[in-house]
Amino acid sequence: MTTEVTLPSTSASPTTRQVWTRTRGVALALVLLLAAAVAIAVVRSDARHGELDPRSADPYGSRAVAELLAGRGVDTRVVTTLDEAAAAAAPDTTLLVAVPDLLTPGQQTRLHSAFIGSRGRTVLVSSGSASVERLAPGVTADPATSLDSTLSPDCDLPAARRAGTADTGGIRYTLTHLTADECYPSERLATLLRIPAPSGDGDTVLLGAPDILLNDRLDEHGNASLALQLLGSRPHLVWYLPSLADSSTASGEGERGFIDLLPSGWLWGTLQLFVAAALAALWRARRLGPLVPEKLPVAIRASETVEGRARLYRKANARDRAAAALRSTTRTRLAPLVGVPTPQAHAPEALLPALSAHLNGDGQTLHTLLFGPPPGDDAALIQLADQLDALEREVRRP
Repeated sequence: MTTEVTLPSTSASPTTRQVWTRTRGVALALVLLLAAAVAIAVVRSDARHGELDPRSADPYGSRAVAELLAGRGVDTRVVTTLDEAAAAAAPDTTLLVAVPDLLTPGQQTRLHSAFIGSRGRTVLVSSGSASVERLAPGVTADPATSLDSTLSPDCDLPAARRAGTADTGGIRYTLTHLTADECYPSERLATLLRIPAPSGDGDTVLLGAPDILLNDRLDEHGNASLALQLLGSRPHLVWYLPSLADSSTASGEGERGFIDLLPSGWLWGTLQLFVAAALAALWRARRLGPLVPEKLPVAIRASETVEGRARLYRKANARDRAAAALRSTTRTRLAPLVGVPTPQAHAPEALLPALSAHLNGDGQTLHTLLFGPPPGDDAALIQLADQLDALEREVRRP
């Protein structure tokens, strides 16, 4: 039969009211922060769709260029799956791929096969090394991006000459064997390429940066003119926003994991954080040598320390802790006097027989005095202290 023992709680333990008083400020701040986040999300949910989204009116959206194209009779349709983008390739359609690097190798190959013979125009925005070699064979993305964002056309492409300077600086491209219009060069490498199709009137346009399509940059330099000419050459514009939820991803080797979708800068940044954390841990954990004693500015008597601690115990009604301290100290001092090692001073089976033999007293009385329950009131605590002092004096008596 098992008996559950409930330890008595002292008045020093915080009550529910005290805990609530201490934490209600933090709880209120968290509730206000959560409410503000929900309110902002609700207010902005209708207008914010993401970067390079023609439905988004935020600074990094592209709603402004879509509205200008609509005024010229060009209808814009947003698609988020590869099946829709491939089916939309046609001679009277411009297909814009917003983030080509999000596509898997299998998706890139399929998309290239769909638009290469469509005789329409394909615009690839910021196509990097992960996608450009499959979507535009013969073109290589240079590892170093352009240092300047605003560049001059310096080519014979009519759309670029009419637009003039524009914010195309970003990824730079090099050609191996293709014949193309190389525009807006940065250190002799083009940031805008127009590659004619092998046959027909179709072509592929590579933009090194999305700046000319963004709402907050459209009215600067020749950005609006260049964007309208590149996207308004056909009556239909299909705006492809690749999505991670696209079910057309091929299973097997073409499928990319979560780590593959992270930019390399994030991976290097995380590695640097781990290295910095390891160095900080080694620095903080190193041995600083032996402790150096420091002289106290004021000498405090031991009696004052005892009195101060006693007042704290009394204020907290911690008679159990005060009695435990008195008994523990008394056992520690008595053990060497009766031949018991100090580590065994708090073991009743070692200390009590030695005390009984030394005093020729009752072991039960000594057990109650040195290991008994806590006193019930202040008078019992004072009596316990007097009895412990009397016991120690008797043991020390020659």
